[in-house]
Amino acid sequence: MAMATTTSPAAHTSLACLTLEVADAEAARRFYSAFGVDTYIRLRASEAHSTGFRGFTLALTVSGPATVDYFVGAAVDAGATVLKPAAKSLWGYGGVVQAPDGTIWKIATSAKKDTSPATREIDEVVLLLGVEDVKATRQFYVDKGLTVAKSFGGKYTEFAPGRLSPVKLALYKRRALAKDLGVPADGAGSHRLVLGSTADDFTDLDGFAWEAATPLVPTQS
Repeated sequence: MAMATTTSPAAHTSLACLTLEVADAEAARRFYSAFGVDTYIRLRASEAHSTGFRGFTLALTVSGPATVDYFVGAAVDAGATVLKPAAKSLWGYGGVVQAPDGTIWKIATSAKKDTSPATREIDEVVLLLGVEDVKATRQFYVDKGLTVAKSFGGKYTEFAPGRLSPVKLALYKRRALAKDLGVPADGAGSHRLVLGSTADDFTDLDGFAWEAATPLVPTQS
C-alpha cells in the first residue's frame, strides 16, 4: 500500500466541471434540483447509445446516517431507483441509487451512528471512474499534469482537486466498482459523461472524454 503525491512536468490539468449527457435535459434538471446536487453538474442533451454499466459513479460524502437517508429519500421521491438500500457496512453507512437518466449515485458517511439531525449539506462529491488498469490510467493522468493525492497500488487512486473544482476525481477497478454498486460490470457504448478540462481536449485509456471548459463553482446554500 503506497501513498504518492506525484506531479508531472506536463501542463497542469484538473477537473473543472462535469457534464452528464441525458436524453431529456429538462426532466434531468428537475430531478437533480430535487435531489439537491444540481450545482455540481452540467447537463447536455444526447441520444448516444449506451447499455449496461457506464463505468462510473458519483459519490456524495455526508456527515451522518440521517443525511444519507435524506438524500436517498430525496432521490427516490424525484424518480430514482434504489440499487442498494442504505445500510451499515464495515466502512460506515450508505446506499446507492440510479437517476432516471441512468447515472448511478452513491451516498455514504463514515459514521455508523446518528449524532445529529439530517441536513442538506454535502461534504464532498467524488467522481469515481471504473478503469481496467488503475496504475496505467493513473500514469496517464499524471502525464497530463494531475496531482496524485492518494494511491493504493493498483486498486484505487485519488487526485488532488483543482482550486476551482467542485468535484474530486478518483480511479477504481471497473469490476470492483460495479460490485460495490450492485450492478453487472458489463456495458457498451457511450459513458454519457464529459469531464471538463482546465487544459486541452483528450480521451483517456478507458474512453472517458475530456473537453476544455470553464470551471463550475457550486453556489452556497
